[in-house]
Amino acid sequence: MRLTDLSIRALTSPDKGQVTHYDDTLPGFGVRVSQGGTKTFIVVYGPTRRRMTIGRFPVVNLAEARSEAKRILAEATLGKHRPKSTTYEEAKRRYLAYCDQKNRPGTVSEYRRLLAHFAFGKTPLADIAKGDIRRKLDKLSDRPSEHDHAFTAAKVFFAWAVREDYLSHNPCEGLRPLRGITSRDRALNEAELISVMRAARSYAYPYGPIIELLILTGQRRGEIAALRWAWIDEDNRTITLPASLTKNKREHVFPYGSLMAGVLERLPRIDDSPYLFPASRERVRGQATTTFNGWSKARREFDRVMPDIAHWTLHDLRRSFATTMASLGVPQIVVEKLLNHVSGGTQSPIAQVYNRHSYLQEMREAIKTYEVYLADLLKE
Repeated sequence: MRLTDLSIRALTSPDKGQVTHYDDTLPGFGVRVSQGGTKTFIVVYGPTRRRMTIGRFPVVNLAEARSEAKRILAEATLGKHRPKSTTYEEAKRRYLAYCDQKNRPGTVSEYRRLLAHFAFGKTPLADIAKGDIRRKLDKLSDRPSEHDHAFTAAKVFFAWAVREDYLSHNPCEGLRPLRGITSRDRALNEAELISVMRAARSYAYPYGPIIELLILTGQRRGEIAALRWAWIDEDNRTITLPASLTKNKREHVFPYGSLMAGVLERLPRIDDSPYLFPASRERVRGQATTTFNGWSKARREFDRVMPDIAHWTLHDLRRSFATTMASLGVPQIVVEKLLNHVSGGTQSPIAQVYNRHSYLQEMREAIKTYEVYLADLLKE
């Protein structure tokens, strides 16, 4: 068939798999139609029938795709060595068009953002060496998470370039991510903690408020994300986590202060959901059935608005809570009660109940001291 805008728009999806319709006027040039209805320009060339993706229709129009196909076919006929003639920017553009076929726009946008760390511009792909990649990654060494995400994106991109015959080898081979750099003993210092809290206070729901509550309570991220309105006693300013949720399988009652009350007042009540942070997708009869769990994506987006501080994790906020409480003179036993740590030894059920309530006032005083400390820092 002769490919035209009209004929391409009229193409129907196959019942399964994908079908390629080739152009009668330019041998090797065609449009591939997937079961889901996606239409993608491709070109097949050379004695081994190599296939290259040009881009998705209508993001790439027919005239642009035909022109690109002619160029590729001409280079193949002339025997040009494409690895030397294709620049990083050009290959990246084609790669992102390829990714656009099978990924959500947000995912492709994240790939584009990560690959922007490798600003090689019009440098031929074949001239990019391992050392060039390493130097770009070294600039991210103080941000291990971003370093590793960028490294993975680059490695996958160059692997694609090898498969598409732009390169004979992957320059990322032999390089390693920064895995192994952990923060098991990391506690944010005063300046870092306030930087995170300021960023969280201006950040959108749900991730911003979740960060605030992690800082203000010292609880685990899964416990905060799973919070239900029914667990909050606004009159007495306490929260009760059921035993089924806590790590030690014991009910945990802890107080909160004015700063946290302010956060709770700002939270939206979504579709009468029982959760503070309902999941946005999984719903039954219009109501969320699960709670927020998009941690990785939310963290990457949050890091974009954060000051450039050393690598930290959400669990570091829990350590920071404990460290700050200790520096304010709060007794260790009270800090452990706030964190729901299990003290050594065994206790009878009656003793457990007694201890839980006997420290509630001490915990309340500790939270008040802690919030006054944070409020003073936020004013500076």
